[in-house]
Amino acid sequence: MLTLTENASDIVTTLVNKQVPSENGGLRISGPSAEGFAIAAVLAGEPGDTLVESGGARVYLEDSASQVLDDKVLDAQVT
Repeated sequence: MLTLTENASDIVTTLVNKQVPSENGGLRISGPSAEGFAIAAVLAGEPGDTLVESGGARVYLEDSASQVLDDKVLDAQVT
């Protein structure tokens, strides 16, 4: 399952709280496509999404994204 670093958890939480007024809000990752993965702040996941929670952050993974990212670590930084 996808793992989030502490930095990624903090940034996901901050982004989602600013954009989505919902207790179930999170970051949704779908794809991949030829352009890569699509990422969006959402009110809730879609049916069939995998939910990854870490440090208060919620990341919803569309089925194919979940399979591709199964053994990966998500890190983030603000620049």
